[in-house]
Amino acid sequence: MVRLYTAVLCLVMLMAGCAKEKDNAIHIGVIAELTGDIPAVGASCKNAAEMAVKSVNDKGGLEIGGKKYAIKLQIEDSAGRSEQAASAAQKLITRDKVIAIVGPNASSGAIPASEIAETSKIPMISPWSTNPKTTIDPRSGKQKGYVFRACYMDSFQGRVLAAFAMGELKAKKAAVLYDVASEVLKGQAEVFKKTLEEKGGTITGFETYTTGNKDFTVQMTKIKNGSPELIFLPTYYSDVPLQVQQARRFGITEPVLGSDAWGSHDLLALCGKDCDGAFFSSHFSANSTTPGVKKFVDDYKALYGSVPDDVAALTYDSFGIMFEAMKRAGKPNSEAIKNAIQKITGFKGVTGDITFHEGSGDPDKSVVILQIKDGEFKWFADIKP
Repeated sequence: MVRLYTAVLCLVMLMAGCAKEKDNAIHIGVIAELTGDIPAVGASCKNAAEMAVKSVNDKGGLEIGGKKYAIKLQIEDSAGRSEQAASAAQKLITRDKVIAIVGPNASSGAIPASEIAETSKIPMISPWSTNPKTTIDPRSGKQKGYVFRACYMDSFQGRVLAAFAMGELKAKKAAVLYDVASEVLKGQAEVFKKTLEEKGGTITGFETYTTGNKDFTVQMTKIKNGSPELIFLPTYYSDVPLQVQQARRFGITEPVLGSDAWGSHDLLALCGKDCDGAFFSSHFSANSTTPGVKKFVDDYKALYGSVPDDVAALTYDSFGIMFEAMKRAGKPNSEAIKNAIQKITGFKGVTGDITFHEGSGDPDKSVVILQIKDGEFKWFADIKP
């Protein structure tokens, strides 16, 4: 009986060993805001991640060093919360043994998750986090070695938007309303204010609110009394409709400018005609006629029945960068992947050309300016670094 048990056990172990040998799977983690205040962001990230992996696996896997590997996703929900994002990163690394992570998107989650990734020496790419602290250690001021982003930073975005306001929109006086509880939105507001004032402009009101506020009567009263020529709203897409609608009810008819936090197509349904004519910065235009973008948009629509937003496009590029780095590394090894990402230049993504400089996780790339027109996001301009 003992011999029989031993024989069966050996057979099971042998079969397990064979299964592991044949698995040839690379596990990549995804941290997305599937619940919480910005679920549309998490949904776009998850959709694009699954689409990117499907495109590789449908071809038999990713070829690395002459060998093909299937890609397997391990998806965790950050719920848009800092502590949950950090916990998700820890779980993916210690339990799921992922060799790389894509996400979180919102800086509130990307910053704490990046600390876990950096300490664990696991490469992480945030598709949508524009806050400097995601890739830069605030204590030392030095770049984190294992953390990257697929988007531009707030410092560049804020300067571009201030220049656009004064140049294209001819607005020398601007009022600002932002969520003081969000570090990334606060950063966008501060850079915009600083740049506008440096260019000779005036900030007529610098108003704040906190996440969950629905009544902006006090802020709109102060903004109207300041007689601005433009309203800058670096606020998430879920807050924009109420703010714009209340501004219009107060008789504030000046142009409205937003940041990349507006990027979800849910904004169009929520805001309607009130947002018509507004401009905002983005990372991607679904209206582009370039072959790569057109294929991405068509494939996404075929799978999900909707037009991809900037988060979807940035997530898709994050996986493209990760796959390219794995091929260059020649082996599915976290350290080699990190080193390979740092050397990527001129990567042709759906959000534009992406170049990293060794020692930095922040890419060189352009800002896209979109306008809301006739219920759609319309391309208006590309502004290069």
